[in-house]
Amino acid sequence: MSETFHAEKGPFLRELQPGDRFIGYYVLRNKQLEPFRDATRGYFLTLILSDRSGQLLARVWEGAEDVDAELVKGEVVKINGEVETYLERTQIRVLRVRPGSPGEYDMRDMLPSSQHNPEEMLETIQSFLDKIENSHLSSLAKVFYEDREFLQQFSQSPAARRIHHAYLHGLLEHTVEMLKLANTVIEIYPQMDADLLITGILLHDIGKVREYSWELDIDYTDEGRLLGHIVIADEMISNAIRQLPDFPEDLALTLRHMLVSHHGRYEWGSPRRPKTIEAIALHHLENLSAQINRFSLILENRLPGEDWTTYDRLLRRQLYSSGESDLSIEEDSMQE
Repeated sequence: MSETFHAEKGPFLRELQPGDRFIGYYVLRNKQLEPFRDATRGYFLTLILSDRSGQLLARVWEGAEDVDAELVKGEVVKINGEVETYLERTQIRVLRVRPGSPGEYDMRDMLPSSQHNPEEMLETIQSFLDKIENSHLSSLAKVFYEDREFLQQFSQSPAARRIHHAYLHGLLEHTVEMLKLANTVIEIYPQMDADLLITGILLHDIGKVREYSWELDIDYTDEGRLLGHIVIADEMISNAIRQLPDFPEDLALTLRHMLVSHHGRYEWGSPRRPKTIEAIALHHLENLSAQINRFSLILENRLPGEDWTTYDRLLRRQLYSSGESDLSIEEDSMQE
């Protein structure tokens, strides 16, 4: 039986193995009372627990209704449990559980974080800002990237709730990846407006700083659920353009088109499909960064020694890796 513990936090979920007994703090992402097949036994409680290493299913078999009434979804809970295997799936049998108290845990242990240094990524952002020669586009980008409050939110924000770069500093990482990819696209296609593409990359997802909240869990804000980041970003950029004297109307329209079409398809939430060279480039750069990140995270979480992942319902396929490339994330590299 492993005895891996961390000061205050307890073991990370990824470290747990069948047979382990442990005490630790985790975010309660979801909970649901479910009836036993034998109705005379009442209910059991299913919990989804998470920390910065991942998430795991847990079950409360006794006193489930009382426990359900005590716990609040989205808050930290203290778990005394045992790891078991049920129907070939690892889960936690909860022996005792209570709400966590402030000061008992470090919030940085609760959410995953980019492997890359945020300060270095911000330096990359600045280097691309400096490349923009068009004075109108440069001024517009600086409205946001020279705003300290915006930059702090942008550098911390996840890029998504679940699908890709769904961790602290994920939006920053996603944007930097796209900027680096754009260098090659600009070199290959001289007809591409480099300033427009770089500005589009820098601004295309800025609405996500208002779409998501990320204290103990990544979730949508009310504004995010009702409007979404594309609508929010278009509003933010339109307001900024109005503050800039003599910003060309046709340039504003072209840039806004890039932003509202960057998802590429109507069924992917894009109000318009790309209709300019820069817009189609933005869409494919965005999708490449997102898909590579999603594939990498799925492969990283495959079972030890397995070349194939389990079936992914969203992608509708299994993924393959020969195992020759190391996709694992060292725990220390996930620190803030």
